Amino acid sequence: MALTTTGTDPHELFTGGFWSDPYPAYAALRESEPVRKLALPDGEMWLLTRHADVREAFVDPRLSKDWRYTLPEEQRADMPAAPTPMMILMDPPDHTRLRKLVSRSFTVRRMSELQPRVEEIAADLLARMPEDGTVDLMREYAFLVPVQVICELLGVPAEDRDDFSAWSSVLVDESPADDKNAAMGKLYGYLSELIARKRTEPDDALLSSLIEVSDTDGDRLSSEELVAMAVMLLIAGHETTVNLIGNGVLALLTHPDELARLQADPSLITSAVEEFLRFDSPVAQAPIRFTAEEVTYSGVTIPAGEMVMLGLAAANRDGDWVERPDQLDLGRDTSGGVFFGHGVHFCLGAQLARIEGRVAIGKLVADRPDLALAVDPSELTHRQSTLVRGLTNMPVAPGPRA
Repeated sequence: MALTTTGTDPHELFTGGFWSDPYPAYAALRESEPVRKLALPDGEMWLLTRHADVREAFVDPRLSKDWRYTLPEEQRADMPAAPTPMMILMDPPDHTRLRKLVSRSFTVRRMSELQPRVEEIAADLLARMPEDGTVDLMREYAFLVPVQVICELLGVPAEDRDDFSAWSSVLVDESPADDKNAAMGKLYGYLSELIARKRTEPDDALLSSLIEVSDTDGDRLSSEELVAMAVMLLIAGHETTVNLIGNGVLALLTHPDELARLQADPSLITSAVEEFLRFDSPVAQAPIRFTAEEVTYSGVTIPAGEMVMLGLAAANRDGDWVERPDQLDLGRDTSGGVFFGHGVHFCLGAQLARIEGRVAIGKLVADRPDLALAVDPSELTHRQSTLVRGLTNMPVAPGPRA
């Protein structure tokens, strides 16, 4: 559903041509109205678009994940803190407890050890990709690399990936409320059954590890927390990375000088992935926060009890943070970017997403040096989602293997 804005709007937001290229609208907002009030069908929300504001907001304790701040104070105590015990919907100390528990299984070492398997998956897909004709790179590559990785990491049967991916898309894209509720119900039901099965038939995958995880005080993830954690990891574990790969490849194909630069110097892939995250952010807006008390950003005061959206895509193109923000530069220093959030809610899977992005994009441009779009860029369509930014498809001519 399209959003409208209060007051005079120089650009349409979240409708029409915005989905193809939101950056002129974001630039206009950063310049003239960096804290903008949006009118949604079910209420009003504030959007922050400047890098300094967004980065500060991530660590501002007055911005809570507790939706009950939108209620009159006398009603809050009688309402549950969150519809599901999902970590991204919680404040400390509840968030701290869950993150501590899951971090014991989601370690840096465990993520690093996945790189050889990511390389095998990418190499296999590239070996099977035809040299002639047209291929939908989103469906046949950008989607398959991260979805296979997250399936193997969590221990989800590969034959079920199309189902959970379809449910995930409904939840992330702009879909009717009834469809979202139905998709969430199916995803929760599926994962509840899978977790029950792994309790009796454990394996070496992450879900089995989470079932067993406990801290020194004997604290454990409850059944509800475990299912909610699995839902979060499954959605975040492929949605972000699918769009990172797709947006990154599109950026290269529409900037041939930078593509040639990467092919001439493959070591640039590490900084290149950081630049892809900045240039066309796979996560457009961070999940909603709520003002526990009034806050002021860029001279605009937001009252208590309001919803706030942190514009990552807008912030990452802020000229007050980086020079030439609308120019792709694979060697750019992107320190301080808010690609995966900031503070206590920094994305748990950031390292894995970066590994997958580096492997998938690096191997693709090395293996298919003549890769080219099969359509004009203006013919590509983007997903209609206020949360993520990505393509619905990307027809390419793969060309011969190197």
